[in-house]
Amino acid sequence: MEMTSEAAPLTIAVIGLGYVGCVSAGCLGEMGHRVIGVDVNATKVRLINEGLPTIVEKGIADLIAKQRGAGRLSATGDLQSAAQQSDVCLICVGTPSDRHGKPDLTYMWKVAEGIRGALAGRERFLTVVVRSTTPPGTCERLEAILAESGKKAGEHFAVASNPEFLREGSSIEDYFHPPYTLLGTSDRTALAVLTRMYGGIDAPIVETKREIGEMIKYVNNSFHALKVVFANEIGALCRSLGIDPARLMELFCRDRQLNVSPAYLKPGFAYGGSCLPKDVRAINAIARSRQVETAVLPAIERSNAMHIDRAIEMIVAEGRVRIGVLGLAFKEGTDDLRESPIVKLLERLVGKGYEIRIHDRNVEDSLRIGASREYLETVVPHLIRLMEPDLEELNRFADLIVVARKNEQYVELAKKALPSKIVVDLVGVPDALSGFGNYKGLLW
Repeated sequence: MEMTSEAAPLTIAVIGLGYVGCVSAGCLGEMGHRVIGVDVNATKVRLINEGLPTIVEKGIADLIAKQRGAGRLSATGDLQSAAQQSDVCLICVGTPSDRHGKPDLTYMWKVAEGIRGALAGRERFLTVVVRSTTPPGTCERLEAILAESGKKAGEHFAVASNPEFLREGSSIEDYFHPPYTLLGTSDRTALAVLTRMYGGIDAPIVETKREIGEMIKYVNNSFHALKVVFANEIGALCRSLGIDPARLMELFCRDRQLNVSPAYLKPGFAYGGSCLPKDVRAINAIARSRQVETAVLPAIERSNAMHIDRAIEMIVAEGRVRIGVLGLAFKEGTDDLRESPIVKLLERLVGKGYEIRIHDRNVEDSLRIGASREYLETVVPHLIRLMEPDLEELNRFADLIVVARKNEQYVELAKKALPSKIVVDLVGVPDALSGFGNYKGLLW
């Protein structure tokens, strides 16, 4: 069954007939578009023109044969001719690693030169789409190369990022049922064309910045790789203990509130508290006791410590000595100071000679009833004298404010301080505080 859209079909040049290009060409044809496949490899061009796929993939042979038979799919080695005929150039060339691990964009720049030649002789608007996985900045450079044709970006052409999320073995299913279609561009003409191009797909279209579109595939695949090695390290440790790792991970994945969910996947400050630090240390100790070598699990603590280092470097770089800190407990809504990353940060700053004042209403209340007093008196007694219950007094004292908890009272104080004081945001409230040159976000 054809997945055609109600809008008039587009002519699309799919440049690069490898895995992504072959699947894209077949699926775009299935959606009713006219597709011109382009490749420097004459064998790939011949295969498509014979109605044969260039790859081995479930369902691809029937799909390519069908589109070729319907007259919607053809192939050529002439890039300029294909680009001149097309509404969209979909770039699907390979970006392999060089010997240093960097993406090799040689094929991308050769394609850019070919499209540049086609642009010089056409009047219609051309939407150029980078489907290949490329580092941030690629679209910007590609745009500059195309502008050498004498045509203007936004007036005669646009360059957009449109990453693919296809898994080998289920790529056709994935093409028609993605989690969303990501369009990295702010050009309204390009957005209209690409919305039309993907009109037959039942998935939300998400508009974003080009750089996010370029970066997200690297983030996705790095996380997928992390999940694989995490599960394998857990498997190796469980096997040494006589535990069934498959059953354990099956139960792990049933938790859709925390384990398999957006929980903990928001950039912010370092973790702390009574559970995460001690349990990460414990699982590493268990692995060592069983002589099971792991790499990811031991790296967790170091990575967390490096994030505290980043915050300290940001504060020190401002050259202010008197620092007011809003929040001390390890997270909002608690008085728990156990392994709080804020405590660790402040111990380092105090050691460097900075003058510190701290406000945390939950900790202050707890001190009066004794819940946190023992911890403060025995573990970090030097922080007791730095507590300041009066927010206005803290504001008068400080030259630099550190926002370490996300609550309305602290945000309002930071707003008040911003015109004259530096505010370092460790928790991510840029919508409320950005706009002032004195605002410094840790990750935003």
